[in-house]
Amino acid sequence: MKTWKEFVFKDLGLNIIKPQVFHRREVIDASDGIEYITRTKFNNGVTAIVEKTLIVNSAGTISFGSENASFFFRPKEWISGRDIYYIDTRHLTKNTCLFLTACLQKIASFYPYNLGLFPRLLEKEKIMLPIDNQGNPDYNFMDEYMLRLSLKVESDYNELSSASKILNPRLDTSNWQEVPISDLFQVVKGSRLTKKDMKDGTTPFIGASSANNGITAYIANNSELHPANTITVAYNGSVGESFYQKIPFWASDDINVLYPKFPLTRNIAMFLIPILKKKGQNYAFIDKWNKEAMENDTIKIPVKPNGTPDFEYMNRFIETLASHTKDHLNKLSQI
Repeated sequence: MKTWKEFVFKDLGLNIIKPQVFHRREVIDASDGIEYITRTKFNNGVTAIVEKTLIVNSAGTISFGSENASFFFRPKEWISGRDIYYIDTRHLTKNTCLFLTACLQKIASFYPYNLGLFPRLLEKEKIMLPIDNQGNPDYNFMDEYMLRLSLKVESDYNELSSASKILNPRLDTSNWQEVPISDLFQVVKGSRLTKKDMKDGTTPFIGASSANNGITAYIANNSELHPANTITVAYNGSVGESFYQKIPFWASDDINVLYPKFPLTRNIAMFLIPILKKKGQNYAFIDKWNKEAMENDTIKIPVKPNGTPDFEYMNRFIETLASHTKDHLNKLSQI
């Protein structure tokens, strides 16, 4: 059994660097260019591929956004948008950096969009790491562990790729149509509640987080609760991050709540959520997907011959997919 120890990040001796900032208007898209990193949780932090600048950041580092604290290993040279920092880990192996990134991500879960993870805060944070016989971080163990894990993941991926041929999850969207979000939902903006005013309790508080179904706290405040069987969508921070809420909750002012204008089931919500998340990526840190913008936006969904949303199809699709997935996972567990 490997022994782990808690370290204050500053004691690890890893420098945090503020790179040269390039605003989006200052960079030019180029298919054969360099990765442009901004404060997004999607696509390993990459917003675009742009022309290489005179000043670039080194590969082999770990980037993070102060207002969207997702940590990403940077395997290639890159340039930075605003409010991005990186940890200089060039002396460590790729596998070790990937291990550290996973450990650091636990810290990120405590910093939603409206509570920035700046270097001075990260330096004070604590991180659990495996140690060697001298009580120091065991970077060799981290490297070897990630190597074994990558081989296992590759094997599992091959199994799942074979399974996909059986499940055939491809959707024919040729007959889908763009439907106004306002035809499907009433969009209700969340309410501000500061940490100072929060009272400990059991009611979920939904913030601009991509983890834990959007829940960032549990509170006793109940003056601005939203009903169960609704969908929350982050319009700020983790823009487009969407979750089905099965019990009453408080939504922060970074959240829009979608009240259905049709009989919503969990399966229908699970069908619509990836579509909403995909649409939200168009707004990530460029334009906030605020209430008015969402009401005027559309999503592409399956419709009946008469042009009305085909909710029966959505419900049935998720039921079938869940059944097939469960069957195949049972088979994988027996391998």
